[in-house]
Amino acid sequence: MNMFSQILSFISDQLWGFPMIILLVGTHLFLTIRLKFPQRKIFTAIRLSVTKDDKGSGDVSQFGALATALAATIGTGNIIGVGTAVALGGPGAVMWCWLTGVFGIATKYGEGLLAVKYRKQSEKGHMVGGPMYALEYGLNARWAGILFAVFTALAAFGIGSTVQANAISTLANDVLGVNPWIAAVIITLLVGLVLIGGIKSIAKVCTALVPFMAFLYVAGCCVILCINHEYIWYAVQLIFTSAFNPEAVGGGVIGGGIMIAARYGIARGLFSNESGMGSAPLVAAAAKTKNPVRQALVSASGTFWDTVIICAITGIVVVSSILSYTDASLLDYNILGKVFSENIHAILPNMDGGTLTKIAFCKIPYIGMFILVFGLFTFAFSTILGWSIYAQRAVEYIGGYRAVKIYTYFFLISVFIGGIVELGVVWTFADIFNALMAIPNLFALILLSNVIAKDTDKFLWGNRINEEG
Repeated sequence: MNMFSQILSFISDQLWGFPMIILLVGTHLFLTIRLKFPQRKIFTAIRLSVTKDDKGSGDVSQFGALATALAATIGTGNIIGVGTAVALGGPGAVMWCWLTGVFGIATKYGEGLLAVKYRKQSEKGHMVGGPMYALEYGLNARWAGILFAVFTALAAFGIGSTVQANAISTLANDVLGVNPWIAAVIITLLVGLVLIGGIKSIAKVCTALVPFMAFLYVAGCCVILCINHEYIWYAVQLIFTSAFNPEAVGGGVIGGGIMIAARYGIARGLFSNESGMGSAPLVAAAAKTKNPVRQALVSASGTFWDTVIICAITGIVVVSSILSYTDASLLDYNILGKVFSENIHAILPNMDGGTLTKIAFCKIPYIGMFILVFGLFTFAFSTILGWSIYAQRAVEYIGGYRAVKIYTYFFLISVFIGGIVELGVVWTFADIFNALMAIPNLFALILLSNVIAKDTDKFLWGNRINEEG
């Protein structure tokens, strides 16, 4: 098992090496410039996300599609993933995670546009789309579409089921004393009940659950920041300086400086907001929308909420909580890195990112752990629901509707397994398939950037956002 773990780590390190960072960040920057900074329209995107579009064709509302996508993205990546990034890559990883979100808005926009542009009606009458359809019908590369679909179906067993179920059962056992087997059974039954109703049922659950869970979690983070108010500015300084200065925390918490901070920050950023991975377009294609640009903007707002807001707040909460173990009157800009490094090694000798988040929420008297447990449960549970749709759409593309039914049973089994076994390599497994999904999707975005730019110029910059097309 140790050798298997080392092999997976080697593969992950290769996939998430310098070339992948260049490809991902390069695509974010390329589309940002090519599309004339669509981030400028983020408030328009937020407004459209809560605007009903009755005249558009599709299966779910724009907000329903966004809520389902957010359900899949706002998960353990926000709660545990950010803590893991800080533990392994240092405080600078938070900055790279945030930058991935800011520039990733343009990539998520492009994905959403192509999803609607190339969507089709399935044999069951619902709308289907995503990177595999853009690859097949936009680039005449069905083989690449099949590869993406296979990677998505496999990724769902990691990022979409076992990771989330394990996070729920582990925390339930640690905090509430619930037996993992009981937790696994309950999680599996709840997921199965929701999946019976298909995408419309999942969208309804996510529409009700996502705003509430996000508000409660952010409110908890704000309380912690109030408690840590003396350390907030120090945390922000350290996050920024250590992202670009390899000496800020002694070359990084585990060594490697800028590349280590960037590697874990970007990887966790992608794990959290999924910009460039190609997952969110799988549900965006089902949205009722007048034209591709409207849903593209709505999809882009998901990255804003997930990473630019929630991950950033979580990062500041974690770093300020670590610094708070030192008297604020003794802190100085020149020793922040040293203090952080000494504190994190004292608090966290095994570099367990989840523990960092627990420590931070323990600062809220009486109800801190309840907020964390509830937040993690709802975030992880909703992520399972969102990813079940992603996986079903991918499998449907490969083998049709009958294959989806068979796959769903295996998906539920993976949820159960995730709740009862130790998954020491599960994050590495998730990182590998995140990267494998991203590669064909990023090339599709680059090669079809003229198509994205043409519709953007017509509908967004031509002030025709309310026209059909």
